[in-house]
Amino acid sequence: MSSRTVIRGGLVVTASDEIHADVLIEDGRIAALAASGTPAAEAFTAERTIDATGKYVIPGGVDAHTHMEMPFGGTFASDTFETGTRAAAWGGTTTIVDFAVQTVGQSLREGLDAWHAKAEGNCAIDYAFHMIVSDVTEETLKEMDLLVEEGVTSFKQFMAYPGVFYSDDGQILRAMQRAADNGGLIMMHAENGIAIDVLVEQALARGETDPRYHGEVRKALLEAEATHRAIRLAQVAGAPLYVVHVSAMEAVAELARARDEGLNVFGETCPQYLFLSTDNLAEPDFEGAKYVCSTPLRPREHQAQLWKGLRTNDLQVVSTDHCPFCFKGQKELGRGDFSKIPNGLPGVENRMDLLHQAVVDGHISRRRWIEIACATPARMFGLYPQKGTIAPGADADVVIYDPHAEQVISAATHHMNVDYSAYEGRRVTGRVETVLSRGETVITEREYTGRAGHGVYTPRSTCQYLN
Repeated sequence: MSSRTVIRGGLVVTASDEIHADVLIEDGRIAALAASGTPAAEAFTAERTIDATGKYVIPGGVDAHTHMEMPFGGTFASDTFETGTRAAAWGGTTTIVDFAVQTVGQSLREGLDAWHAKAEGNCAIDYAFHMIVSDVTEETLKEMDLLVEEGVTSFKQFMAYPGVFYSDDGQILRAMQRAADNGGLIMMHAENGIAIDVLVEQALARGETDPRYHGEVRKALLEAEATHRAIRLAQVAGAPLYVVHVSAMEAVAELARARDEGLNVFGETCPQYLFLSTDNLAEPDFEGAKYVCSTPLRPREHQAQLWKGLRTNDLQVVSTDHCPFCFKGQKELGRGDFSKIPNGLPGVENRMDLLHQAVVDGHISRRRWIEIACATPARMFGLYPQKGTIAPGADADVVIYDPHAEQVISAATHHMNVDYSAYEGRRVTGRVETVLSRGETVITEREYTGRAGHGVYTPRSTCQYLN
């Protein structure tokens, strides 16, 4: 049974083009586009027509950095693959790339299998995996080759969190050398965790226990130093590097310098660093705990440099690092000791809207919005053109977006499984109206019509930006 849908009258916005076009979808894929009102468009026939007049027709968002059901600090991220992917769909995201975790002493395969088990049959939208490498051994390095072959083509390492995920420079270099050989991409959490732990210990000894000190000990210079070191290690290994959740202007400067040198170095930032600041971490009555994440929120003056980096392409991607913990019962684990507050913010539902607000505010163009939220993450992680664009042959992951609707972001109305919003009360212009995933409607005129298990695992090719 063939199924056809036509989307009529909208402004189709991709990373490269804007055109008033009708979009024909057949059997879960984009079959054709034709300028609205032309004979070619009039000839499109389908069982179902969606009127997108006055709306944008955009590719579904690709969020390349999420942590569903992530174990951290004695608890777990509060969104499951079911609740998290449903919330993602509400926010116009149709693909996530989540992080499977290797526990020290275990193989990569055991970690990956565990994440497949969590996700399979539960996702409302399509998903893929990166692999967190916590234990670099000869066996692990061999496994990296096998994972690349089967479509897990990126590996995350941590210069932070000694005793948990931390890798030393020798382990990082070995993994980078392996990636240089097998085509994988090393993703780096770049903070000097050894030095940060000293500062944490000293702050607590001084009685500085409130959430705001989380930001003060995780210094911007220690993010910049680790970013610089990661870049040089990658250069020695001859490997590409992707630095996750860049928050500090000094780190952006390191990335810009490396890119000016012609190195294959890429950077991601997140909405929290573009819209929130240390002012939030300093909110009274332990409210600041809601904003504890790593890298931490920075003073407001860093935001201008992050926006500039997104405009100049020194930062290429905006992902969420979605890792929610409820305020009650989870964030509260750190009352009296900021180092025990689980690190992470909810955001998978808010990214596309916040970035559209950035278009309204003049920070970025419409096409750049789609580039940093859809096309570039898809290319970076080997999903393009199946994901990230609207073109014949691409998966019909399509969002009908109302650029004029106003909404107020609130925990009372969001769909993430968490008891607060990091953007509570923020008024934004623009809202998702209808979402298709591989041609099936997941959100239909602001109603959830999707289902757990529609989303499928999507193997990836290697990074599509490498020379």
